[in-house]
Amino acid sequence: MAVKIKTKSGTIDIDNDVISSVVGGAATDNYGVVGMASRNPLRDGVNQILRRENFARGVVVRQQDNGVAVDVNIIVGYGTKISEVSKSVQAKVKYNLETMLGITANSVNVCVQGVRTLED
Repeated sequence: MAVKIKTKSGTIDIDNDVISSVVGGAATDNYGVVGMASRNPLRDGVNQILRRENFARGVVVRQQDNGVAVDVNIIVGYGTKISEVSKSVQAKVKYNLETMLGITANSVNVCVQGVRTLED
């Protein structure tokens, strides 16, 4: 399923994998985020941190009437304030979707799947 944007010149189709890559990149770019987690940890491995090519496994995109709703599954670093990291992820994901793709994010839901020690 793709997000469709209608312009005066035609229609733009943006695939969910592209949206997942933008969302995953924005999420992992925040301080306190160790990595992306799978939305199905039993199938993909409970302790596995997703790499850039697998960000689609950790992001759920649902198209709505006037934008999208996004679910992001992350692993946060031990010792960081989870609520602040989550707010930062929400703001960065929303900003990147609007500036890079021109898509309005109606909601960005952050699901913290685990806590790990931060790598220096």
